[in-house]
Amino acid sequence: MEQVIYQDLGNISYQTAWDYQQKLLREVVDRKLSNRHLSTEDADFSPYRHYLLFCDHPHVYTLGKSGSLDNLLLDEAELKEREIEFFKINRGGDITYHGPGQIVGYPIFDLDRFFTDVHKYVRFLEEAVIRTLAEYEVEGMRVEGFTGVWLKEDATRPKRKICAIGVHLSRWVTLHGFAFNVNSDLNYFKNIVPCGIDDKDKDVTSLATELCREIDIEETKRKVKRHFQELFEFEFAAEGAFG
Repeated sequence: MEQVIYQDLGNISYQTAWDYQQKLLREVVDRKLSNRHLSTEDADFSPYRHYLLFCDHPHVYTLGKSGSLDNLLLDEAELKEREIEFFKINRGGDITYHGPGQIVGYPIFDLDRFFTDVHKYVRFLEEAVIRTLAEYEVEGMRVEGFTGVWLKEDATRPKRKICAIGVHLSRWVTLHGFAFNVNSDLNYFKNIVPCGIDDKDKDVTSLATELCREIDIEETKRKVKRHFQELFEFEFAAEGAFG
């Protein structure tokens, strides 16, 4: 069974978290490539390590490689005035917001050790959040043609996105991941066209908004972790320290 090291990075700058993801990616890929060129007796057969990083970020907008800068509705001066960072990055998808009160998850998984199917991988990310929402008696769902987790429309509200997903793979090792709005300040989404979706019948939401109360985010993290473990069928190694 595969082993995954879980690390909670806390509130961490986007750049620092990105640099750390890159460091872990290089470790996983280097070991993978090294073993391919070694004999059986020289290969490294110690327990294979994957990583599941949770964190949240100071206010930041990130734009995926297929996104449009037009979906950022603030100019550079306005971003600076409001103390919001902005990054163009190499994940899929368009623009999204990260900030305090989210669970941002960065799995660094070598899918060669699980399954080499990127669509299944994204579905599993969605499913972990859908199962977590169900524990709060909130029904999450998928919307055809869009990634992420949504809540269905009702008499007064349109479909609402509660979790954004954007991933990148390098030699089947995953980067980036998901952003689950738990206690997020949704006002920050008003400065962008979230995920590039400008449909009048779609909006964003958070778990706190849906339940009309602040959520114990540490409890929510534990639920998401458990569903990841069940879906990907791994065991957690001893929790590692960031650094």
